[in-house]
Amino acid sequence: MKHPYTYMVASNHSSDRFHGLNVLFAGESQTKPSHKVGPKVYDYYLMHYILSGSGTFTIDETPYALKAGDTFLIEPEQLIRYTSNDSEPWMYRWIAFEGHEADKLLDACGFHSANQVLRQKVDRRTAVLYRDVYRSLREGGSMAAVQAVGYLQLLFSVYGRKAAGLEGSIERSENGGETLVRQVTHYLSAQYAMPVSIEQMAETLGYNRAYLSRVFKRATGMTPVTFLLRLRIDKARLLLRERPELTVEQIAASVGIPDALYFSKQFKRIYEQSPSSYRRDVLQ
Repeated sequence: MKHPYTYMVASNHSSDRFHGLNVLFAGESQTKPSHKVGPKVYDYYLMHYILSGSGTFTIDETPYALKAGDTFLIEPEQLIRYTSNDSEPWMYRWIAFEGHEADKLLDACGFHSANQVLRQKVDRRTAVLYRDVYRSLREGGSMAAVQAVGYLQLLFSVYGRKAAGLEGSIERSENGGETLVRQVTHYLSAQYAMPVSIEQMAETLGYNRAYLSRVFKRATGMTPVTFLLRLRIDKARLLLRERPELTVEQIAASVGIPDALYFSKQFKRIYEQSPSSYRRDVLQ
């Protein structure tokens, strides 16, 4: 079977660097048969997640045969090599990162100097988070580096839950969906000012969108879209009180609603007065 070679990479072009954790670049590749890297060293962490195929990862002459679902970690200044199978070559995604918090986070995920390989079943949520880190850098923008780090931290949390044996129990339960509600609430509360896609959120959190919306609405009485709108309007209400120097248009944009007219209509629908009228009342 022929495997067409592909290679995609996106880099962090921001001059800002976060000392705790910083994503350098991320990518994806369908490797060629017998594709070989190394022996070589890197001066940063490089973590690969295998989507399909098989191959061998070697650390200090100790080989590890790896397949789809497995993750291998390369530590800074470590002599390694890795090679794809000659008949079923790897397709994998990777993230390069650095920072003084990396060791602690990796240890919590089950990675350490004696264990740089995690063998797990193929997991769609893990694969999506690798892709989200890549997409954040590829799409760019002033918050790309921050967003990439956020997705990397979510990825660490997935690895950590699996290492602790917690993955897959509460999340899929039908007893009110407490964990799902917490995850959605945290996600939207952290990213309400950004363009938010409910589809992408569902993928990131590892749920089917219809399932996520159904469980969230049953538990809260509103859909994620409605919750996000109310969250944005409530944040705007706070800014109208506390930031009188900002215009209504600037406040709308600050809470993730670039259309000021739409913002004003939704504000009036919820609070039964316009943003300007509300501001006049509270500042009198």
